[in-house]
Amino acid sequence: MTLFGDPAVWLPLTFAALMSLSIVIYVVLDGFDLGVGVLFPFAEEDEKDRMVASIGPFWDANETWLVLAIGLLLVAFPAAHGAILTALYLPVAIMLVGLILRGVSFEFRVKAPPRWKGFWNGAFWGGSLLTSLSQGFMLGMYIMGLEYTWATFGFAVVTAIFLTVGYSFIGATWLIIKADGVLQEKAVGWAKGGIWGLILGMGAISIASPMVSPRIFEKWFSFPEILLLAPLPLMSGLLVALLWVALRRLPTADDSFAWFPFAAGTTLFILAFFGMAYSFYPYVVPDQLTIYEAASAPEALIIILAGTVFVLPVILGYTILAYMIFRGKATELTYY
Repeated sequence: MTLFGDPAVWLPLTFAALMSLSIVIYVVLDGFDLGVGVLFPFAEEDEKDRMVASIGPFWDANETWLVLAIGLLLVAFPAAHGAILTALYLPVAIMLVGLILRGVSFEFRVKAPPRWKGFWNGAFWGGSLLTSLSQGFMLGMYIMGLEYTWATFGFAVVTAIFLTVGYSFIGATWLIIKADGVLQEKAVGWAKGGIWGLILGMGAISIASPMVSPRIFEKWFSFPEILLLAPLPLMSGLLVALLWVALRRLPTADDSFAWFPFAAGTTLFILAFFGMAYSFYPYVVPDQLTIYEAASAPEALIIILAGTVFVLPVILGYTILAYMIFRGKATELTYY
């Protein structure tokens, strides 16, 4: 355990990095398939089948990363798991209801009689919306320090709306890759609208975090940190500008650069997550518990790490394999 120094230091830091990796992969991957579900009301009936076909091979595997992240939180930082889940019990329950609705309706909408298809389409949209809103609400409450006041509740509601719009944006960019024809043109229009919600959401979080915590304000705006961190907002602004230019020129006749909006949107999500991770480190519960205070005993962590070293590559491997096998345009949805 002393191979990399003090195990009470490097083991909690390693698990915090692994948990962060799981969360950011989940937000990007499950974010786009949640976003596709949120966009359901804006599509025609035949287009909804194509939209489901575009996420069909991936959505279940995408949610594995959420299970991994919560599992790592539970076993590596049990005190933080208790504090966070206690404060966010209701939105977590709502998220689980949304995920159940999505899972059930995903299967039933294809196999149910035609008269019930509209019901299951609505259930899929409702499950996607509930899940997105609850995750955004949890993010807002986490940023506010998990304290319930009218101000923090209002901020969490705003964050819930903006994250849902952000998910719809990245969902639209996924459809630009996977769809063609009229649906692809619609996806470009949805992405043009969703990008503004993404910008406003990132701006609200960037402004609120330093205002709530003097510690975060000091980390971002003291010298020389303000100069060293300046590339983050500058890169984000450049990506937004490039995204807008690309969306104005899509779709192209030969489908070139259809991948760019999704790649740029993914990079924006990663940059935002990196900024949040920097802001809150070393706390896993904002201004209450650090990763070192909340961590399990080093003897337990080293055993968990041995299992994680095996499980993580397996999850990563079959995720990559699924995206390689089912690359290309989404075809007609069928179970035969």
